[in-house]
Amino acid sequence: MKVKVISVLEDNYMYLVIEESTRDAVAVDAAVPKRLLEIIRKEDVVLRAILTTHHHWDHARGNEELAQLFPGLQVFGADERIGALTHKVTHGQELTFGAIRVRCLFTPCHTSGHMCYFMWEDDSPDAPALFSGDTLFVGGCGQFFEGTAEQMHTNLTQILGTLPKDTKVFCGHECTVRNLKFALKVEPENEMVKEKLAWARQRDDEDLPTVPSTLQEEFLYNPFLRVTEEPVQRFTGRTDPVEVLRALRSERDNFKKPKERPNPQAMLAFDWGLFGPFLEKK
Repeated sequence: MKVKVISVLEDNYMYLVIEESTRDAVAVDAAVPKRLLEIIRKEDVVLRAILTTHHHWDHARGNEELAQLFPGLQVFGADERIGALTHKVTHGQELTFGAIRVRCLFTPCHTSGHMCYFMWEDDSPDAPALFSGDTLFVGGCGQFFEGTAEQMHTNLTQILGTLPKDTKVFCGHECTVRNLKFALKVEPENEMVKEKLAWARQRDDEDLPTVPSTLQEEFLYNPFLRVTEEPVQRFTGRTDPVEVLRALRSERDNFKKPKERPNPQAMLAFDWGLFGPFLEKK
């Protein structure tokens, strides 16, 4: 099982999982068809299915186009709002694609129909993979758009947190540096946060992905998985794990990017209307 990490849009990830013996492939969150088709051609594989974590356009907007290009393409998800959906899956349901096994893990909160996908091959020495969409990020978790802190706590502790510790975590967005800056605010003495942040900044500088992490690592630096730790509780002023999580998410939502100072020459060019012709072309 080979996982191709594909960066798209501003900071999204979609994935192509390849069954190496048959050269069949499964896409996860096929947001940009053109880019996915390039990888499919380059890898010389056959796309058999799409697994969609949730209905948001930056994860699902390529489904209809791909379904037209590949008649009979199976599209899996847990939400009727997902475009071109052919198979609505439920929690614990297992799928098979050649040697690739998939367990569907229902994690409502970011959206009410969010599904994560746990993937492995029997008798393989490779670690299993978790495609966590916008539920679990490297160093963070998703916003509670359609759910509650109680739901996210269940997702992180009882559903995803109980997977094998060597599970590789492939999330939906590249927001690791920002997440770890927040984690450092929560736990300024946590050496694992400092080390991971330094590593993530270097990856960012080199325009390289920070995925995958492992579940074992996440428990060391991700504050949303550390709600029972004393420094995290002290930061939030709460001790009940759900309340700690709720307070953390609220703090993270208000953790703004430092405002970048605009380039003076660029501002002058806008003032003088020099960008006008380029903007009109768009």
